[in-house]
Amino acid sequence: MFGSPQRGVNAYAKVGLETGIASASPHKLIVMLYDGAIVAILNGITQMKAGNIEEKGKAISKAIQIIDNGLRASLDREVGGEIARNLDALYEYMSGRLLTANLQNDPAMLEEVRGLLADLRDTWKQIGDEPAGSTPVRAPAMAHG
Repeated sequence: MFGSPQRGVNAYAKVGLETGIASASPHKLIVMLYDGAIVAILNGITQMKAGNIEEKGKAISKAIQIIDNGLRASLDREVGGEIARNLDALYEYMSGRLLTANLQNDPAMLEEVRGLLADLRDTWKQIGDEPAGSTPVRAPAMAHG
């Protein structure tokens, strides 16, 4: 007969997500990557505090994959120049901090990376919200340490 209602909801959500991705501008896709990494980190914090080691590891690994295979991979180092190089270094720093946070069970490190991603997301979103023909907000050059 019919599958479970949850299965239907999941299928509907997946179609909605796939449709959203297919129709999203490259700019919106970057915002979606930031959102996905932030959600994964928040999940990692929750799982870490609950002592769910396996789920914590999965959540943090997902955030690292989004940063490395999504955000870092999307950088155009030739066209982006110094800003792209700075973002690449910052993304590398974030991935390292997430890995260390996972190994040391340190929610403060996860929160640090979540904050960095939220700041970048907000800046990126502002750039995309600029009306056509106006002067776009420049992404700040990021330092890491």
